[in-house]
Amino acid sequence: MKRRDTLKALSLGTFGLAAAPASAMVPSPEDAKPLVVANGRLPEEALRDAKLMAEKFFSDQELKTISILADIIIPADKKSGSATQAGVPAFIEFIVKDMPQHQTPMRGGLRWLDSQCNKRFGNVFTAISNQQRIEIIDDIAYPELAKPTMSQGVSFFNLMRNLTATGFFSSKMGIADMGYMGNSPNQWAGVPKDVLDKYGLAYDPKIQYADMG
Repeated sequence: MKRRDTLKALSLGTFGLAAAPASAMVPSPEDAKPLVVANGRLPEEALRDAKLMAEKFFSDQELKTISILADIIIPADKKSGSATQAGVPAFIEFIVKDMPQHQTPMRGGLRWLDSQCNKRFGNVFTAISNQQRIEIIDDIAYPELAKPTMSQGVSFFNLMRNLTATGFFSSKMGIADMGYMGNSPNQWAGVPKDVLDKYGLAYDPKIQYADMG
């Protein structure tokens, strides 16, 4: 299976944001009120988030399966931790509540996975060996090589992989793994002396330039 470098391409681009009509985004003068934004969320958005966080969709057994799958997709390495250490299972739990269209494919896929494991190994995914898990996953992780009878499993694993990559690479751990710095403040100590000398220039010695950030 491919590692982080391939999965980075899936992060943040997995889900599109629905565009609201322009008229809905610009209130009329009589309706215009000051907006109070906390942590980048409007009050109604924060309330909705809190409501979704308080709800539970996956069972404990389903979350256990998701955790194992996530860590197979992105295991810990020398650079950073695993998908579960980055909070991916909680991210997936939230996403399926925020985007209900993923609920049936995810739950159906988890049941398909357990059914396949029972047929081959006589037990559910969480109870079989890691080698047996990889054997199942190898059959569904490569769409171009998968048998037609594995189509449901392929669709499920594609979704699971996309969710795992998105959750990991939008987490603090995943962003650090990518080495993304963003717009970070820095301290500028002025033009280097060799450049100034080249052009016969110099800073006024009466002015301190050590803290130009």
